Amino acid sequence: MDDLFAGDEPQEQQTRENAPLADRLRPKTLEEVVGQDHLTGPDGAIGRMVRAGQLGSMILWGPPGTGKTTIAQLLAGSVGMHYKAISAVFSGVADLKKAFAEADQMAKTGKKTLLFVDEIHRFNRAQQDGFLPFVERGVVTLVGATTENPSFELNAALLSRAQVLVLHRLGPEALNVLLDRAEAEKGEPLPLTGDAREALVASADGDGRFLLNQAETLYNSRIEEPLEPGAMATLLHRRVPVYDKDREGHYNLISALHKSMRGSDPQASLYYLARMLVAGEEPLYVLRRITRFASEDIGLADPQALVQCLAAKEAYEFLGSPEGELAIAQACLYCATAAKSNAAYKAQKAAWKSAKQTGSLMPPMNIVNAPTKMMKELGYGKGYAYDHDAEGGFSGANYWPEEMEPERYYTPTDRGFERKVTERMAYWERMKNEREQP
Repeated sequence: MDDLFAGDEPQEQQTRENAPLADRLRPKTLEEVVGQDHLTGPDGAIGRMVRAGQLGSMILWGPPGTGKTTIAQLLAGSVGMHYKAISAVFSGVADLKKAFAEADQMAKTGKKTLLFVDEIHRFNRAQQDGFLPFVERGVVTLVGATTENPSFELNAALLSRAQVLVLHRLGPEALNVLLDRAEAEKGEPLPLTGDAREALVASADGDGRFLLNQAETLYNSRIEEPLEPGAMATLLHRRVPVYDKDREGHYNLISALHKSMRGSDPQASLYYLARMLVAGEEPLYVLRRITRFASEDIGLADPQALVQCLAAKEAYEFLGSPEGELAIAQACLYCATAAKSNAAYKAQKAAWKSAKQTGSLMPPMNIVNAPTKMMKELGYGKGYAYDHDAEGGFSGANYWPEEMEPERYYTPTDRGFERKVTERMAYWERMKNEREQP
């Protein structure tokens, strides 16, 4: 574990000649950090803190390979702080105690300590609480790094003492800067055509470290002629998209799929469906969400939407992957292009609310069952009008408890099939009013 705490000033260390290319190209100043100008620039939160010479505790939240560790290392040197780094993957309570003890000793010499905690979300709640007294007393300035949403993974008490700074995935411009630096370091261009270079940048999925590792693989392969995209793809394995099935990426994409279908955008809907399935999401999970959508956002505006979803489930279970995924795509497209209505969803919520509020009110006597002689004598079922015997097949009887005024939960829209439902309900309302008149 000693190596976890080695190196007080990592930004001043000489990089080994045999170190990976990504390490050799690690920025030496904050100005060299790419893609995070909103934080490290003159008007960014980090830029302002460095200019003032005062750092506050912070959580750096962003995708892999976007510079979280590099920024933490450079921050310490920028303001003359003692740097200590630990990883939540390898460290426990004993390591934390050692780090805090060393910070206490440094404080006695008049030097503050920046404690960098990589993968801070991997510490449990009790371990996270252990940071609080040392942060509050100023023994350490905490800089945590995480790829997970801090609001889900970190204690509220810790978040209240640290500013959350969001790092962006690196765009094509920033990634191309990294490739330019790699070419300058190696003294020769990458063995790629222009199209292959663009494909390489796209394959990195915003991860600078991954991109540089791929570039190093290309250099080490001693390629004589520039590769086309196809040949490059054969040589380099494609990057698996960043996607955790039980974390924020999962919820972001399912939310994007739902809202794209709700917004009647079949192209975007299909894109987010593909994002999830390509990343390895369980197909039946996605189909369950689409089926829920069919009831929540389409309902009776197009009753066939639910039928399509259930048919897709049967088709997928019959065919399996990948053939059955086409049925899921069909259900997705049907829902995205269907007429929309949340009237049934709103009606359900309102009815459930009334049911909880009214408790056990007795239905009116005319519509309750009378299976025994005594119940008939008590008036159960008395006065029931059999609708099929009434004119027009509609009796217009009262079906509400006597202690309760009739409610209106379901108000259909004028879209799709619900337009016909609206007409029917209006017709029944007119008939009921006519029969109630003396």
